[in-house]
Amino acid sequence: MNRLKEKTAVITGASRGIGEAAARYLAEHGAKVVRAARSSGAIEAIAADIVAKGGKASALSCDVSDHLAVAALMSHAQGTFGSVDVLVNNAGLIDPISRIADSDPEAWGAVVDVNVKGVYHGLRYAIPVMQAQGGGTIINISSGAANSFLEGWSHYCATKAAVLRLTGVAHKEYGEEGVRVIGLSPGTVATDMQVAIRKSGINPVSQLDPLAHIPPEWVAQAIAWLCTPAADAYLGRDFSLKTDEGRAAVGLPCVG
Repeated sequence: MNRLKEKTAVITGASRGIGEAAARYLAEHGAKVVRAARSSGAIEAIAADIVAKGGKASALSCDVSDHLAVAALMSHAQGTFGSVDVLVNNAGLIDPISRIADSDPEAWGAVVDVNVKGVYHGLRYAIPVMQAQGGGTIINISSGAANSFLEGWSHYCATKAAVLRLTGVAHKEYGEEGVRVIGLSPGTVATDMQVAIRKSGINPVSQLDPLAHIPPEWVAQAIAWLCTPAADAYLGRDFSLKTDEGRAAVGLPCVG
């Protein structure tokens, strides 16, 4: 992971779960981490802890559904650490879970604003920076829902499918300029999102044994691996941690 040393990594949705784990893992491997989330308290505390342990980190409140806020986030990363080498588009919502006819149109639209527009905004403002500096890596946190039809998850399935297509289009448009765009489908992860899913009682995912979920630290390790040329075969598409092949590539325990 020497490739991460002194690289600047911007992570959205970084106040907990996958985002927090990724920030800590990348910082431990020498990256300068910019943590972003809508509320500033948690990200500032975690950034301070990273710095106290000898790492380099900054925090900025950012609502990814607001394109001006995302533009400011990239400017903050450049101004603080000099570059944007890695962007992890991690911010995402699944609440409220409901069948289509029972759904709240405003809430459904709010998920689109974060899950789709948030990823687009990250791509829109990180890509020009990466072009100017000769390259970079953008990792879009995806899901098996991108290729599934799950009851109660119309908003999540639709938005993750859109993210997968954004990943492919961005790779086609900018891959030859050194901008690496790749999706990460981690499977079910032991985060607060799984608490909401289980509480809903809708579709088989809500019935999974909590012990079936992988720890967010495994996803963090996969994010670091995706920043290396070893992952180039997956550029423009989703890399899955649900397969033995994927876990073995990252150095994680296999399913069996």
